[in-house]
Amino acid sequence: MASGSDRNPIIIGGLPSQVPDFDPEETQEWLDSLDAAVDERGRERARYLMLRLIERAREKRVAVPEMRSTDYVNTIPTKSEPFFPGNEEIERKVLNATRWNAAVMVSRAQRPGIGVGGHIATFASSASLYDVGFNHFFRGKDEGDGGDQVFFQGHASPGIYARAFLLDRLSEENLDGFRQEKSKAPHGLSSYPHPRSMPDFWEFPTVSMGLGPIGAIFQARMNRYMHARGIADTSKSQVWAFLGDGEMDEPESLGQLTIAAREGLDNLTFVVNCNLQRLDGPVRGNGKVIQELESVFRGAGWNVIKLIWDRSWDPLLAQDRDGILVNKMNTTPDGQFQTYATESGAYIRENFFGDDQRLRAMVEGMTDDQILHLGRGGHDHRKIFAAFSAAKAHKGQPTVILAKTIKGWTLGPNFEGRNATHQMKKLTVDDLKRFRDRLHLPISDKDLESGVPPYYHPGRNSEEIQYMHDHRKQCGGYVPTRVVRSKPLALPDDKTYATVKKGSGQQSIATTMAFVRLLKDLMRDKEIGKRFVLIAPDEYRTFGMDSFFPSAKIYNPLGQQYEAVDRDLLLAYKESPTGQMLHDGISEAGCTASLIAAGSAYATHGEPLIPVYVFYSMFGFQRTGDQFWQMSDQLARGFVLGATAGRTTLTGEGLQHADGHSQLLASTNPGCVAYDPAYSYEIAYIVQDGLRRMYGGDAEHPHGEDVFYYLTVYNEPIQHPAEPANVDVEGILKGIHRLSEGPSGSIPAQIMASGVAVPWAVQAQKILAEEWNVKADVWSATSWNELRREAVDVERHNLLHPEEEQRVPYVTQKLSSAQGPFVAVSDWMRAVPDQIARWVPGSYQSLGADGFGFADTRGAARRFFHIDAESIVVAVLTELAKEGKVDRSVLKQAIDRYQLLDVAAADPGAAGGDA
Repeated sequence: MASGSDRNPIIIGGLPSQVPDFDPEETQEWLDSLDAAVDERGRERARYLMLRLIERAREKRVAVPEMRSTDYVNTIPTKSEPFFPGNEEIERKVLNATRWNAAVMVSRAQRPGIGVGGHIATFASSASLYDVGFNHFFRGKDEGDGGDQVFFQGHASPGIYARAFLLDRLSEENLDGFRQEKSKAPHGLSSYPHPRSMPDFWEFPTVSMGLGPIGAIFQARMNRYMHARGIADTSKSQVWAFLGDGEMDEPESLGQLTIAAREGLDNLTFVVNCNLQRLDGPVRGNGKVIQELESVFRGAGWNVIKLIWDRSWDPLLAQDRDGILVNKMNTTPDGQFQTYATESGAYIRENFFGDDQRLRAMVEGMTDDQILHLGRGGHDHRKIFAAFSAAKAHKGQPTVILAKTIKGWTLGPNFEGRNATHQMKKLTVDDLKRFRDRLHLPISDKDLESGVPPYYHPGRNSEEIQYMHDHRKQCGGYVPTRVVRSKPLALPDDKTYATVKKGSGQQSIATTMAFVRLLKDLMRDKEIGKRFVLIAPDEYRTFGMDSFFPSAKIYNPLGQQYEAVDRDLLLAYKESPTGQMLHDGISEAGCTASLIAAGSAYATHGEPLIPVYVFYSMFGFQRTGDQFWQMSDQLARGFVLGATAGRTTLTGEGLQHADGHSQLLASTNPGCVAYDPAYSYEIAYIVQDGLRRMYGGDAEHPHGEDVFYYLTVYNEPIQHPAEPANVDVEGILKGIHRLSEGPSGSIPAQIMASGVAVPWAVQAQKILAEEWNVKADVWSATSWNELRREAVDVERHNLLHPEEEQRVPYVTQKLSSAQGPFVAVSDWMRAVPDQIARWVPGSYQSLGADGFGFADTRGAARRFFHIDAESIVVAVLTELAKEGKVDRSVLKQAIDRYQLLDVAAADPGAAGGDA
């Protein structure tokens, strides 16, 4: 990594126009020289001289304004290209075989009776980019480290499979199982990079467009973080992200570019495959997407390498003394370049070169066929090698390579550059013949006409295959490969959790603070303390975590180069190159990307990290839910804390902050284990079990389970009881345990509550006993989601095994001896507790905060949604009246007594409690 002296983290380039001119005569001499160059040699020559001066100024570290856009030509001039160390003829044969097998695999998957499809055109455009990377750059894991991290463009997966087939990593049976993961198991292949589906092959899920770019940025940042903290030597690891130009429209693609530049992530390279097409048509038909992206990346502080033209343009550009050719390139819009990709050489001669005599003269000695084959840089191995080499050698900045290609390249006139090419999945016999001929493959017409087109393999002992193996050996092994080398962690014993299990005594604290207290004890552990990665979006203080600032410190590769305004305070804001806390600013997307990178470090680098991501509950699953799916797919682990949870706990903030549905959203993610605990001792047991499951390992899961934990915690201070002597640990972990039996009364009932609603249930229990002769037991439902998940598994087993003794869901067993009716309540919408309704053995009613949140006191909000203690009382009485156990007349009495129809009559409740 570049040191602070190698780059200025604040000012990339500037023009100090306010500085007085101490030598006007010298200044005038420079200005006169420029005027003379314009007058005598013309504007183009003067422009060239200015560009060379700017280039030399940068070499001499003279700060000048950055140029946001340069000419539409290759950044690396021909004379500066390095020696190409490969055998281009062999690499061409390898690539031709890969191209063929990728297209045939998709075509075979689209045959009648299968019809699962696939995408051909994306890989066809980017095949050379990948091939150069595979042959010369991508480091494998055979040296015992994490190698390089390569984020493959999702739609290019057929090409990655095709190459693996040539290397005997996949069989023909595997290729025929493309997109048939279950019906062709164990040989099926996932449609896109899905580590959960193929955990020994893919590392990073990328096809949800935009998540690859942001994931790559924070992976590169995580590599630096791990190295700085001495957890893993990641100094050799390079992160490569292969992206599409249309994909760059996603806000996640560009939204975090500045952090990569700010932290000098020169271990990161974006390769944007600029085939100028989206899924439906051109990316910037009337504009130039490469120029636009160049401006964006330069403005964000990245090193930009444009790879636009192949070597066939070099002689023409060398003749362009007047700049007329470059000007034509600069002014031709992308939509027109796409048209040129589909037209004849004669058309290009007439329409591109024909409107200026100087242009026409350049190509007078060229045939129409030669003009037709003036190519794009993203298909030229030598140009690509030069760009990749320059990117890897560049220090102090991340690099983006903007590589111009043609979508559907080599697939023939029916595919190349066509607007519909992304949706085209099947090659006709004529298409196949043209494709074969262009690739010079020894496949007969008979083989193509006899039905399903064949795959092509030149033979295990052929020079092409040996070349591939040799180069992968030189690069450290095969890519992509996912390897789990980490060992189970030595976890803390019960003593670490003892303090939190004692409760809060007479002090009232929020469950958020209870978790923070536990986290502080866990981070003191000699074995795992250093492995915790704290993550928050500019809200550590909100969650009472500023107490970590002095000890854990905030990670910043430049340290703290200023005097903090609060430096004299006990909890001063402290940054450090070895800090443990990630402060990603106001960006939940960035924080979640950090979470994923940290949570998968056990596989990426063989060193487990334990991320703890704390955020406003509303801005988690709702705002970054797609990334939580990415987290599951990447088999990442860790703790996700939805703080300030619930619809009514965050007083005064209003509906945009009032979360009543994240538990329901979490239930849709199969990799998420979600809890809604009420008391500190429940949190302690849940976290302890989470560490065991994710990082402990057992016979069934020797490397730990591929899940992550989501806990919703609250900002409302309450008194936390100590764990009871007969604490039901199994019930806490499986989702429900009985907190207390009704103190008195003769009419039985059951109240089930979760999270912040448990104290309301306890209060309702007391009112029911004292005023209505109802003996109501209170149950803490620590996880509605886990109860439902287990019950669904039981029903699935019973459906498929009718001959066996039928199993009973845990929630049914647990409540079997409890006398109903049952009333469930939470600070979530009713659909959350309703998940278990079918398995509760008795009449069931749920209360919840359905609808939009709003700004008010906690008491008023709960009275409005009818989830407060008094509303629970009426709900219990209503269910008892349905069963004839109380007279219906008491219902109106209770409603009037508690003024349930008057929101203003409710006790406002506790105020404050940000943490």
